Amino acid sequence: MNNTAGMPRSGDTQKSMSPPITIQVLERAMLLLDILAKHSEPVALKDLAAATGLHASTTHRILNDLVVGRYVERVDSGMYQLGMRLLELGSLVKGRLNVRDVALDFIRELHRKTGQTVNLAIQQGDEIVYIERAWNERSGMQVVRAVGGRAPLHLTSSGKLFLSVSDPRQVRAYAVRTGLPGTTRNSITQVDQLERDLAQVRRLGYSRDNEELELGVRCIAAGLFDDTGKLQAGLSISAPAERMRDEWIPLLISTAHEISAALGHESGVTA
Repeated sequence: MNNTAGMPRSGDTQKSMSPPITIQVLERAMLLLDILAKHSEPVALKDLAAATGLHASTTHRILNDLVVGRYVERVDSGMYQLGMRLLELGSLVKGRLNVRDVALDFIRELHRKTGQTVNLAIQQGDEIVYIERAWNERSGMQVVRAVGGRAPLHLTSSGKLFLSVSDPRQVRAYAVRTGLPGTTRNSITQVDQLERDLAQVRRLGYSRDNEELELGVRCIAAGLFDDTGKLQAGLSISAPAERMRDEWIPLLISTAHEISAALGHESGVTA
């Protein structure tokens, strides 16, 4: 009788420690990454197969795909370690987390000075995601999209900032990919109109949302840049349409410059 029949394999033990993943190949790939992360030195293929409970040929095939994506590096015949792509992704996550920490006090102060909702948003794919907000009920505006909420790039003042630093081919690809759907009668739904709007954003150094996402709500936004000159986030003021004031624009821009400086950005440096 085989005494190991009822015992979990190494891979099974690893899987039980994490939430279940419905796509098997992704589960196996993440398991391999987790095991590689525990070793400071390259790991042999046979050891990875043994640790995961996978057949060597299956392990080899998944590792090859991870090598192509630069998530894993093959350092020698049959030896593997984590790849540089993970460092790149980790740096992106770190930068996005840091921008919130750096901006928080500035956001609150801008909200205090204007009495209106102030938002911090980053880009994720074809949308922006709100990662911080300062507001109160006296602003007279119902907050429809709370922290964690998403909205299309072309319908928001912060989203337009990210589109404005993209090259024309990327903007047109975005338009084709999304179809530029609208949500109000003011929504920009034509690519030529979007391109004109983005040209104005680049010229002025800030962007507007003129009731394009929600009727009755207008927004203005300015960009937050890091030490490499890369746009990290959009800082925006949202207000009921009749209360939006152009005199807030210099205050918004100067606040964005202060946050960018705190992130290490030097004026005139762009990615």
